[in-house]
Parts: sequence; C-alpha cells; structure tokens
Amino acid sequence: MKSWKTKLQNIFERIDDWSDEIRHRLDKFDDPDDDIFILPFMGFGNHEKIVSKGRVLEKNDADLASETDSRWRNLVRTFHLFETDEVPHALVKAVFGNQENEIRADKEGYFDIEFNGIKRNETALWHELELVLLEPAFENPTITKGQILIPPATAKFGVISDIDDTVIKTNVTNRLKMLATTVLSNEHTRLPFEGVSEFYRALQNGKDGSENNPIFYVSSSPWNLYTLLTEVLKKREIPLGPLFLKDFGTHTVFNASDHQSHKLENIRRVLDTYPHLPFVLIGDDGEQDPQIYRQVVREYPQRIRVIYIRKVSDNFAEEMSLTREVSESGSQIIFAPDSEFAALHAAGENLIAADDLPKIHEEKLLDKASPEAEDLTEEDLI
Repeated sequence: MKSWKTKLQNIFERIDDWSDEIRHRLDKFDDPDDDIFILPFMGFGNHEKIVSKGRVLEKNDADLASETDSRWRNLVRTFHLFETDEVPHALVKAVFGNQENEIRADKEGYFDIEFNGIKRNETALWHELELVLLEPAFENPTITKGQILIPPATAKFGVISDIDDTVIKTNVTNRLKMLATTVLSNEHTRLPFEGVSEFYRALQNGKDGSENNPIFYVSSSPWNLYTLLTEVLKKREIPLGPLFLKDFGTHTVFNASDHQSHKLENIRRVLDTYPHLPFVLIGDDGEQDPQIYRQVVREYPQRIRVIYIRKVSDNFAEEMSLTREVSESGSQIIFAPDSEFAALHAAGENLIAADDLPKIHEEKLLDKASPEAEDLTEEDLI
C-alpha cells in the first residue's frame, strides 16, 4: 500500500498539472504580447563541453525588493517567485562562440543547453552565452545574456559549498522557522554568516591572489529562489558560481532521501567535469553535509583537499568518527565555529594568502556589529 506521503504528493502533482493545463488553455484567448523572458542559470564546463540550464517564463507583478519592505510585501514577492507562469515547449536558440544550438523547453519551461568541442579564453573564468527566443515568435525577440564558468589554467583547486546555514542564515534545522525566513525576507534582509564574503573571495583568489579558483553552490532550495539567492550573493559580495538547485515539482517535497541524493549527484557532476582539480568542500552539520561529504571522499580518494563544516550541533563522538575516517582516505575534515577559524586553517594549508586573514577578521567583527534583521520564528507564519 502506498504511504500517505506518496498519495499526497501524487494528488499535488495532479492538481499542479491540471491547473497548468487550464491556465495555458485560457492564455490562448489572450492577445500575444512580449511579456515573455528567458531566465538563464549560470552554467559550467571545460575545454571539451559546457552545460547550462534556463527557463522561459511570463513576467509577473513582482516588484524590486528593498531593505524597508514589510513582511507582507516580502510574502507577496515570494508568492510571485513560486507562482511562476512558465511557457511550455518554447524554442530557444543558444549561441556560444561560433556554435549555435536550438533547444525545446519542457512543459515547465525548463531547457538544458550543451555544447561540445568548444573554444575558450584560457585566462578568463566567465564566458558569455547568448540566448534568443524563437517560439513564441515576436517581431523583435529579446537577446538574453547568460554566463558560463570555465576554470582557467591558473586555477589550483575548486570549491563546492552548501548555501543554507553555510553561507546564508536559513534555520534549516527548524522547518517552520526556515519557512518563515524564506517567505518573509528578501535579498536585502537575508544575512550571510560573519566573515563568509572575505573568506570565499580569499579561496577564489588562492594563495597567490590571482588563481581564479571556481566556486560551485549545491542546495536543496528550489529553482524558484534562483534570482533571490544570486542577488544575495551579489549584494553581499560573495563570489558567484553555478547553483545546483532542485525543481519545485512535488516529487521532491516529501522524499527524505532526496536531499542527500541531490547533493551527491551534483557534486559528482562537478568532480567528474574537472578530474585534474582537487576540491574544498564546505557545509554545516545541521543536516547531512558531513555524511554526504564523507561519501564523496570514499568515492573520490585523493581529490578532496579539505572539508570545512560549520558547527551547529555538539556531537563529539560523531565528529571524531568522521575525522578518523576522512583522514584515512587522504583528506581532512575541520569542524569550525566560524569562517575565521576555517580561514586560519586554510592559510596553513596554502589555500589562501595569509594577508587575507586580517580582512576576514575585520569583516567578521563588522558583520557582528551591523544591525541584524529580525529573527523570524514560526509564530510569524500564524
């Protein structure tokens, strides 16, 4: 017999498909307009292949966020992020260098881009991708620019980082509080952890200050939050990198193992794309990051330089067990109370320049002294 979770998610999926079908039928009675846009997601690749994603959507009524927005205004804006009007089966032309591909989006408006045998600038980290909407056709189609990350020859290592409660304060260990933080705040009021910006910039710059090491972000947040998360990174001056998020489709809502499988799958994708690069993994112990990263070390021995875990809980026995097992695989795991602690270790490992340590310390103090956004709780949802 199917569990109640499986039955409920099947019901939600049918309702979602039914509502999409009704809306698209009603759209046929509207006059066509140019309120359709392509949302490109940051892609990645190497000298042989690049991959990227995007989505074709109708514009909604969401306005720009500000630091003074009320909770109600943030809630409305978050609703617009999730209540997307996708354009099913749109046709998109992608241009990268001297190559072109035409891609058909799926029923949710998502499309995947792939180019093989590409040419690149050996010194640049970011490369431009051009996207043009072919169907629905307009007299003057908009050209959208996307970004592709390709590590240059100067890169000495890569970084794969969690986002929630590793880079940005999210409260993932308390589901209701996490929901309150997500729906009642915006990119101006979402706060990073102290010292994260300078630490991540130091990792990207590397020991000599010009390595251009790539950073990738893996999170179980839905793609609907892509623009919010990238705006948080930009506003807080945290280095940008491709985000690996999840479809908000109901098939992922109740699956307890989906978080782990999603992260493992995408970490493997990154490691397999850059077999010549060692990696640094960063996460927190609020959910399953230490266990996920331990599995990565098992599968990719000698590929992981160090694992940094921001301590949320106190489980000394588990920490000792993980430390011993990871060290036996030729790597090391560091349980750090904050970014400065991790940075001190990274400097000792020649991952960052020692000159960056004072800047990380100063930013940590400034972040602590800055006015905090309201600490949202589950009661705020009532």
